[in-house]
Amino acid sequence: MSQALAIIPARMASTRLPGKPLLCETGKPLIQHVVENAQRADSLTRVVVATDDQVIVDAVEGFGGEAVLTGPHPNGTSRLAEALTLIDSDHELIVNVQGDEPEIDPQVIDALVAGIAADAGAPMATLCSRFAGDEDPTNPNIVKLVRDANGRAMYFSRSLMPFDRDHGGVSATPQTAYWKHPGLYAYRRDFLANVYPTLPPTPLEDIEKLEQLRILEHGCPIAVIEANAPEPGIDTSEQYTAFVERYQKHSPKD
Repeated sequence: MSQALAIIPARMASTRLPGKPLLCETGKPLIQHVVENAQRADSLTRVVVATDDQVIVDAVEGFGGEAVLTGPHPNGTSRLAEALTLIDSDHELIVNVQGDEPEIDPQVIDALVAGIAADAGAPMATLCSRFAGDEDPTNPNIVKLVRDANGRAMYFSRSLMPFDRDHGGVSATPQTAYWKHPGLYAYRRDFLANVYPTLPPTPLEDIEKLEQLRILEHGCPIAVIEANAPEPGIDTSEQYTAFVERYQKHSPKD
């Protein structure tokens, strides 16, 4: 199995849920749940949190984790690129694990690492998953994607795509017609360290507010690996409350 380094970008200044990395109603800060799940992935030999806040560095080191302090960044990929310069590592594969996904499945991380390792021509890889029965594919907060015949990304959008002409735009079978995009990425070292930092922002990236579109607009391929979606990230207090309830329900009782 290919081995990779995981870097988890984290920041305190979330617009919808400020301070979320350190929310701790489970008895652990949110970022600790992310780190511990990532450490369970067989493909990862090291997990490092990258943040621009010393409070998060202190919290991570307090539970025995590893963290580096970066400057401010416009997106997670940019933060990873700087973090890579601060970490003494020779890993050729780097995984971006979102800092607000405390229920990330380690096997999904392994599938992503295996996928990018298998596609030598792709400098970057991500995931796609089918919609669950209770998920609304028209929800703009759930990013959609379409793939080409080789399994690489053609486009990402907050809009529903493809447009089903025969059914007024929305397919009668959304669970098989659409792919959603869980926000987990893997990169080859050279691309993350030397190519991505040179790519200027692009119009579609700005319109959709999706950083991965910068890569596509500059002509860089993104491999897409099908996998069961990770549990949703935590963006609101309601989502955090629901996570705490799930955690308490399944945690061993004293």
